[in-house]
Amino acid sequence: MKVYKTNEIKNIALIGSAGSGKTTLAEAMLFEAGVIKRRGTIEGKNTVSDYFPVEQEYGYSVFPTVFHVEWNNKKLNIIDCPGSDDFVGGEITALNVCDQALVLVNGQYGPEVGTQNCFRQTEKLKKPVIFLFNQLDSDKCDFDTQIANMKEIYGSKCVQVQYPISTGPGFNALIDVLLMKKYSWKPEGGAPIIEDIPAEEMDKAKELHQALVEAAAENDESLMEKFFESESLTEDEMREGIRKGLVTRSIYPVFCVCAGKDMGVRRLMEFLGNVVPFVSDMPSVRNAAGEEVKADPAGPTSVYFYKTSMEPHIGEVSYFKVMSGTLKAGDELTNADRGSKERIAQIYVCAGANRIAVDELQAGDLGCTVKLKDVRTGNTLNSKDCENKFSFIQYPNSKYSRAIKAANEADTEKMMAAIMRMRQEDPTWVLEQSKELRQTIVHGQGEFHLRTLKWRLENNEKIQVNYEEPKIPYRETITKMARADYRHKKQSGGAGQFGEVHLIVEPYTEGMPDPTVYKFGGQEFKMNVKGKEEIDLEWGGKLVFINSVVGGAIDARFMPAILKGVMARMEQGPLTGSYARDVRVIVYDGKMHPVDSNELSFMLAARNAFAEAFKNAGPKVLEPIYDLEVFVPADYMGDVMSDLQGRRAIIMGMDSEAGYQKLSAKIPLKELSSYSIALSSLTGGRASFDTKFASYELVPNDIQQQLIAAHEAEAAAED
Repeated sequence: MKVYKTNEIKNIALIGSAGSGKTTLAEAMLFEAGVIKRRGTIEGKNTVSDYFPVEQEYGYSVFPTVFHVEWNNKKLNIIDCPGSDDFVGGEITALNVCDQALVLVNGQYGPEVGTQNCFRQTEKLKKPVIFLFNQLDSDKCDFDTQIANMKEIYGSKCVQVQYPISTGPGFNALIDVLLMKKYSWKPEGGAPIIEDIPAEEMDKAKELHQALVEAAAENDESLMEKFFESESLTEDEMREGIRKGLVTRSIYPVFCVCAGKDMGVRRLMEFLGNVVPFVSDMPSVRNAAGEEVKADPAGPTSVYFYKTSMEPHIGEVSYFKVMSGTLKAGDELTNADRGSKERIAQIYVCAGANRIAVDELQAGDLGCTVKLKDVRTGNTLNSKDCENKFSFIQYPNSKYSRAIKAANEADTEKMMAAIMRMRQEDPTWVLEQSKELRQTIVHGQGEFHLRTLKWRLENNEKIQVNYEEPKIPYRETITKMARADYRHKKQSGGAGQFGEVHLIVEPYTEGMPDPTVYKFGGQEFKMNVKGKEEIDLEWGGKLVFINSVVGGAIDARFMPAILKGVMARMEQGPLTGSYARDVRVIVYDGKMHPVDSNELSFMLAARNAFAEAFKNAGPKVLEPIYDLEVFVPADYMGDVMSDLQGRRAIIMGMDSEAGYQKLSAKIPLKELSSYSIALSSLTGGRASFDTKFASYELVPNDIQQQLIAAHEAEAAAED
């Protein structure tokens, strides 16, 4: 294989909603380029993209698959991404390392929530977009209605390059208004028959051609001047204008294919090869320090590892992008994240599970290697005198969580190691060992996402595991002032233990003034602040600890022990055993013994005094509340709102966004536990949602009583 230069390389992410036909299109592209001799099918479990056992089991793409085609002396690196929102991590990875998004639209349904989600990701990353209508042979396809919906959503930037003469099972021809030709196919697809546009289509074709010319001219001053003079552009000028418009996201060209019959695919690839921006046309990326890193093959070598896969009989395969310089087989590089040295013995270009060895890859190219010592997903390897690190891939918050246990406790360590390896393949699987909840929790993007993890553990690793609902990280706080004292005294021969602590607790709010006087039972307690510590608790909120002891009642050296005793009870609130937060503690008096007082005595005295005061200070349970955004088709809005109200959610607002309704709400974490399943069931999988932690709020009284009773029952069972 020839060495492709940076200005001959194009990196394209193939994205779209589930069922839009990305894997089928990938097969047709590989077939047209001569990489494969026969197109595989999802039903036949023999596609290049879906080669992992779990993908063949489910009939869904789970991981992004990298392949390349050589077309007209150009190299097209293409990443076929999963369509399900549960596997959005693969799409985000691909968009970050590619320069162009090819967004498939299911011709049966037009723009779906999945289409919108894909488009939002391209917006965030400022990636060029081409829309591709697929499945035009479906009897449910109404192209005119769906293209009108697209233009309503995406505006005048959505410009047709092609349109089908008719749709449905008899689809076999389209009009290309860039080339002003009719393309038609025999039933087996493949090479098109190219003819002049028939008279009955000419008016429509001319109108769309003029719109395309205008859209292309808008992206270049010289083209605009020529357009004003002659009201036309040559094909080459149109291509140049479209290329510039793609880079600036000023134009979203619309193409048509029937990937299952290999119709329109060859023409699409011609456009990708001729018009889509090269790596060298795109803005330079920035490293973690904010410095610009140009895709310069003559620069220092810097290689970013964006994906890892575990493959049978091979082990770990590491996928990379050459960010700058030229990578050669045998190069020795330094891992900027781990400090270790790595020798890249062999480098390959990919076509799914097939790999072709090459001698070198230039800046902007994608490749893979095997058997690295110490490289993880997200690491950067550099040549001498280069210290680049890249951290540009940001994954979304988790949406679905389950506590996980190995069915056989002896397999726990093996299970943990396997999940950590799998996380290298999909960083949106997140493993958490919660000391607070005493559970191992695995987080993901949805029920299907975690079901896939379980399938792989049980079928690939032979580890049986069980899921259960995770506990909720409740918090406890107080709502009024309270006072308590406690004397710890123990005599057992020789030196004893003695410590007495008097303290006041009250709710803490940000910016509250230092205490001066308190009244309890008609008695006044004046405060003289001698020391104050504000502690940001690792579980959220604050503890403010004030030393107001006067007259030497407690020696200052015992204050750290008193604070330690208070903190011990903050970690185990009296109502439900949850962490406590937002409390101010004022130690104002006490007693000590010249011989028997020590740190342990004061720690135990403080612990018990604080527990007593906390119980008398109107303790309340807090629950985590999340901000929720639901993107839903308008006809499902009522059902979704009713369901949310049944989940104790507070609707904050509704808005229309790009053809869909966006519903904003605040919802308790407890009610989000199985929300992804419920939402999918309510909407037939046509809605999506995002969540983000908002705050802790008081739980309703009836739920607080249930939580207290459950905690008491659990404590009694342990005794």
